[in-house]
Amino acid sequence: MPKVAQTYLSKRQLAANEKHKKGDLNIERDWKSARQTKPLKAVVATLQAMMGPRQRCMYCLDSHGADIERFRPKAAYPKRMYEWPNLLLCCTECGRFKGNKFPMSGRQALLIDPTREDPWKHLDFDPVTGNISARFDLQLNDWSAKGMATVDVLKLDRREALSAGYLKTLRHLSDIVERTLLGGAVAIAVPVLMTELKNVDDHGLLGWCLSDRGQTVYPFNDLHQRHPGVWRQCRRTI
Repeated sequence: MPKVAQTYLSKRQLAANEKHKKGDLNIERDWKSARQTKPLKAVVATLQAMMGPRQRCMYCLDSHGADIERFRPKAAYPKRMYEWPNLLLCCTECGRFKGNKFPMSGRQALLIDPTREDPWKHLDFDPVTGNISARFDLQLNDWSAKGMATVDVLKLDRREALSAGYLKTLRHLSDIVERTLLGGAVAIAVPVLMTELKNVDDHGLLGWCLSDRGQTVYPFNDLHQRHPGVWRQCRRTI
């Protein structure tokens, strides 16, 4: 991110903190005035660049990320409204569903932070319907609490367009693996394979495909069984 934008965010946060102490911080008005400035536009551009040429939403990885959203809502956490680690690129639909929701368990946030966590540790994917659901944690013998909260807040299991997008990406990933296996090569060039897979992975689904769940689904199960060494190398490059 440009240094001028970083400096601007810090100054805005300090000013907001002072207003908050005095009890005269109008959160919506403060943010609206900042959002129109060049430094905030540079922040949006930086977030979009982080998400690649398709500029996907950081929550669903399906729709186009249209604006800034705060992981911790500014209404409840005004002291973080301009903090860079708290700013995400979000699509209109995810922003509408999330709003000011931020479920907690004690001091632990229950929403998955897409900038710090592997979502597939808490979420599962249905390769038949394309739906996203909470992952069952075998160690806890229960559903992931973070997975359940994230699915509930963002309605990840009820969005038909999102499911269709994930299924399309699954088909693209599967096609590449099938072609690789049918090629008959004695040795599979892992860097080449992974580059191809990552180029079509519009929904961050490769992590699931190369997980313990994905290895039970064709054609990833074939790759796992026939080329275990390649499978391990691919997993290490995720």
